[in-house]
Amino acid sequence: MGLSGRMQQVIVGAMALVAVLLVWGGFEPVIYAQNAKSQAVIEKAFPSSGKCKRCHERVFEEWETSPLSKSIHSAAFRASLDAYLNSSAGKDKALCFRCHAPHIREFPDQAQLFVDQAKSGDPSLDGVACAQCHLIKQVDRAKHPPEPKYELGSKTLYGPYKDFVQNLAHQSMELGLFQKSDLCLNCHQSVPSALNLGKANDLLGNWDQSKAVKSGKECQSCHMPEQVGESANGEKKRKTANHTFPGRIGKLRQEAAKLDVQTKVEGEKTTVTVTVQSLVPHNLPTTHPAWASVALDLDIKGKNLKTVFTDKRVYGRVYQDAKGQKTSFDFEAVKVLEDTVLKPEEIRVETFTFPTPKDTKTFDVEVILNYAPITGSASFLQRVEAESSKGSQDPVFQPIDIVKRTENIPVNK
Repeated sequence: MGLSGRMQQVIVGAMALVAVLLVWGGFEPVIYAQNAKSQAVIEKAFPSSGKCKRCHERVFEEWETSPLSKSIHSAAFRASLDAYLNSSAGKDKALCFRCHAPHIREFPDQAQLFVDQAKSGDPSLDGVACAQCHLIKQVDRAKHPPEPKYELGSKTLYGPYKDFVQNLAHQSMELGLFQKSDLCLNCHQSVPSALNLGKANDLLGNWDQSKAVKSGKECQSCHMPEQVGESANGEKKRKTANHTFPGRIGKLRQEAAKLDVQTKVEGEKTTVTVTVQSLVPHNLPTTHPAWASVALDLDIKGKNLKTVFTDKRVYGRVYQDAKGQKTSFDFEAVKVLEDTVLKPEEIRVETFTFPTPKDTKTFDVEVILNYAPITGSASFLQRVEAESSKGSQDPVFQPIDIVKRTENIPVNK
């Protein structure tokens, strides 16, 4: 007995569905196996930090608390990466990873793997870890941004000290580069996605002309200070470099600036003059990510400590995109609308004028210089919040104090 046309269509459709399911069912394991194989190849060249921990537990624990260890883990990075990949500039999938996971330079054909790992929220690939720095043999400063040159295949790791301990895990070699700022420049001098912005893309400013650099200081002097301890488990204590990379995070930020506050009461008008002195030999902030800013907040508290006046100054860069709108993404920027960044070791004077608080014998002046919370469009901030396991309590949504000054001022009668 022949089948009706309707029945034939149903059977053909069912067979097609089964075929699709079979393909899908077999496709994922194939992709997974390919990714696992690719990752194994990458980690053969750049061993994971987990392997280094076996012998260098102290260094690993320091690094694990540092911002570098979160280079491809943070919610803000995932949200920004997604925005970049969906933008007109996002054709080069490897671009963001050239700093956030610099070993992609050796595996450009595996860009999608790096993207997938970062988007997972819990990547097993390292971003910026042990091998990503200690396999660098030289940095080509003729390139812009400067480009690291890796030494692969020799099992030699480079570092700053000559008194290294011989071991069976790898060869060690002293390299002067590891005590020079050049080591850091390939990621921290400029942003590849914003090269069209010219000087405004320069993250550090005229750092090499600063008093600190002229006195012999390098990036490592502050951000990898020397300490005494073990480098490898059980070895005798000696000079080693700290690997927490203090800066925005850590006590080092308290040495980044100082404030002088002068208050003058003139009848019904009061003027507060704040002198902000940057103590760092580079821009403050170094404006990547593009939403990075430092805020000077003034808070005047009158009777019963009630806030009667607030104002602020923001130090950073404001960008404009091709549509003429403000943007927090340097990869969208075609123009700098405003640049208020504190230049290396700059002194900035800010003046605030307000009505003298009434019905009180004294009032409080509170001035705080802080790293401001993340800024951007509502949709971007919502995306960061959704991506974070801490939601709105993610540290990027909180200010981080640099320096604070509070004084009580008498009201002249």
